[in-house]
Amino acid sequence: MLFGKKINRVVNVREAEERFEEERAQVPLEKNDRLAMILAALVVFVPVFLVIVAILLLVFFLFFFRHL
Repeated sequence: MLFGKKINRVVNVREAEERFEEERAQVPLEKNDRLAMILAALVVFVPVFLVIVAILLLVFFLFFFRHL
């Protein structure tokens, strides 16, 4: 089957989650892995958050302070 593993993962969710937990238990986190994950999340989400805030501020400015 072309996508057999992926289909089995979707159909057998409980088995896939159990297998994932077993694999995760075998490979523990290293010393700075948690810090690296937090920094990676910040690098990804902070720019997106800043763009959304900038768009909201622009809309707010255009609706309320355009006539000044």
